[in-house]
Amino acid sequence: MKRFCNIIVSALIIFTVSTPFFSKADTTKLTEDQKLAVITKLASRLIAKNHYRQHPLDNKISSKLFDEYFKLLDPSKIYFTLEDIKKFEKYRYYLDDLARMGNNDFAFEAYKLYLERLEDYRKFAEKELKKGFDFTKKETFNIDRAKLPRCADMQELKKIWRKKLKNDLLYFKLMKRAMLEETKDQSAQNDKKGKDVEKEKKLAALKKLWDKRTPEEKILKRLRDINNEMSQKDKIDILRFYLTALALTYGPHSGYLSPKDQEDFDINMKLSLVGIGAVLTSDDGYTKVVKIIPGGPAAKDGKLKPEDRIIAVSQETGEPKDIIDMSISKVVNLIRGKKGTKVNLTVLQGSKGRNAVPVNITLVRDKVALKSSEATGKVYETKDRFGNKMKIGVITLPRFYMDFKAAFNGDPNFKSSSRDVANILKKFQKDKVDGVVMDLRYNGGGSLREAINLTGLFIGKGPIVQVRQSDRSVSVKYDPDSLIHYKGSLVVLMNKLTSSAAEIFTGAIKDYQRGIIVGDSRTYGKGTVLDVIDLNRLLRYINQDFPAGTVKFESAVFYRVNGASTQQLGIVPDIKLPSFTEYMEIGELYNDNHLPWDAINEVPHDFFDKKINSELKTVKEWSKERLDKSPEYKVLLKNLKMFNKYKKRKEISLNEKDRWSEYLHEKKMRDANEKFLNQISDATAEEDKDKDKDFYLNESIHILTDYIDIRRNKKPASKAKVAVITKKEPVTVKQ
Repeated sequence: MKRFCNIIVSALIIFTVSTPFFSKADTTKLTEDQKLAVITKLASRLIAKNHYRQHPLDNKISSKLFDEYFKLLDPSKIYFTLEDIKKFEKYRYYLDDLARMGNNDFAFEAYKLYLERLEDYRKFAEKELKKGFDFTKKETFNIDRAKLPRCADMQELKKIWRKKLKNDLLYFKLMKRAMLEETKDQSAQNDKKGKDVEKEKKLAALKKLWDKRTPEEKILKRLRDINNEMSQKDKIDILRFYLTALALTYGPHSGYLSPKDQEDFDINMKLSLVGIGAVLTSDDGYTKVVKIIPGGPAAKDGKLKPEDRIIAVSQETGEPKDIIDMSISKVVNLIRGKKGTKVNLTVLQGSKGRNAVPVNITLVRDKVALKSSEATGKVYETKDRFGNKMKIGVITLPRFYMDFKAAFNGDPNFKSSSRDVANILKKFQKDKVDGVVMDLRYNGGGSLREAINLTGLFIGKGPIVQVRQSDRSVSVKYDPDSLIHYKGSLVVLMNKLTSSAAEIFTGAIKDYQRGIIVGDSRTYGKGTVLDVIDLNRLLRYINQDFPAGTVKFESAVFYRVNGASTQQLGIVPDIKLPSFTEYMEIGELYNDNHLPWDAINEVPHDFFDKKINSELKTVKEWSKERLDKSPEYKVLLKNLKMFNKYKKRKEISLNEKDRWSEYLHEKKMRDANEKFLNQISDATAEEDKDKDKDFYLNESIHILTDYIDIRRNKKPASKAKVAVITKKEPVTVKQ
């Protein structure tokens, strides 16, 4: 409440200094431009006054806003030239003053040129596609232009346009050719093993997608659709781009939602419960999968993965619709639908690089039940390296949840993640588990209170996290309960998508030396608190009443009890396992204008296992010994090396023969790896196959058994009798 009162004061100061108050009757007389001016004044000053950076709206912010707006409109640098930018340079150090006055001329002038360039490119494409391209010529195209300098002028830009068109056209040609090869391979397999009706249907659906229009027609239709969509934007939509660019100069999680965005967001929050359960983003014209939501249809199906690119969507009985360069909102509308209906996604798998062949994934839309995102527990039976039987309890927690409404109303049995985990731990103790793994992979955070309560289940009374506000005052959040629900050995499994509140828990476990952290080289690194302010609420205090939208901004930063921030660098594991994410730009440090890592004073706290650092040395050695003898691990390293090669490659050939040779070579390597892994899977007991596919959880369980043995001071009778556990000695689920 105090925070909101301070924001109200900021708003009043803004308008008493720069704007005369309007009476209630006058609000109906405001023109559209006047309303946009009020929104601009209010949003820009609120962010500047209340953001954690505490940076004034000055020439430095103005210059950053200038660049950010052009980047937002043209991230791949294929529409604006340096000549174009130069024409707008008069605005570079003046945008802060214009924002205070509510002047948006720069935003609308730049957007007008953007629309002209879209039309120029469409007309250019029509002419060039009629001429045709020589695919025997040796030339290359840079597919990642975001970090390259802009073209000097239109003459240079048109050379890039020609190569882009040629690449798009070649891409369609090669995909169709690859699908024909897949059809031949499938026919050959059918002759040997019998007909695979389902796979034949999928191949036929893919062929239908590409046969409907020529590659040239696909490209031109896409460009017409983009032009139509962008030219129909209202002024408030254009202002949203501009104010979002302004907010992004302060931090990557800051932004502005227009009134229509707010309405769509509210609707989508309800509709999102009926869909496929995936978080999507736009990436250079493609719809890329960011995250698979636990409990949703995509998670249950298992085929759709982060980094996959969706290029077409079709309904159960409809024809596939090309979605390349389509806005995310339109793609989402195509994917969503009634519960129980099917949606077909044509996908380029991220793990297969730029030469990936499209595959068809059919998902049944369903309600993404909140229950599916709750904590779950399973007991796995395994053997330690000495052959002794052990029981390991695994708790999977997709998010930190809490029923705030029930808690506020005084319901003593309100739903919460910490309460559910406590109940699972009780069950584990009845089952006499030897240790516990907390699986926090893909946990995007949630309730801070729950992160504190959950940590308290594993430690005694003490500090959990520090929070520093924009005025640099620091508060310490404590676990008030001295009761420890679980005192046994603990491993926390994380990855680069373990974020926010999940990082607070992970950091506290590490600082208290309560358990071993296992996973990617770091967690996500989101250590900021967001404030979300409805501008409509503020307008009432200055006698205004019209839809104004919402602003959000970073207002505080989290710090661990050891004084280090979780921001940017995240939490580093005690034992790192190789992962595809090492070659992906995942995490806060890849976000432009992110708040930097820093540290404050440490808070005194206890240490649960003071020997853990010395024990870790042996655990790491045993893990390495086990992995070096694991055939799956060797295949994983090969796949990681191949994936890294894909990600590093920026220049691709525009020669059809060379591109096809690259595809065949990569396909041969992938097929060999998949065949080898399938042979291993076929040799595994049927009930253990699903478990053994999770390499990271499997190894975490074995790391935990090693840690337990060391803490119990177990030693082998002789080196000859030491058993190195691999997936051939499977981990089984106790039902």
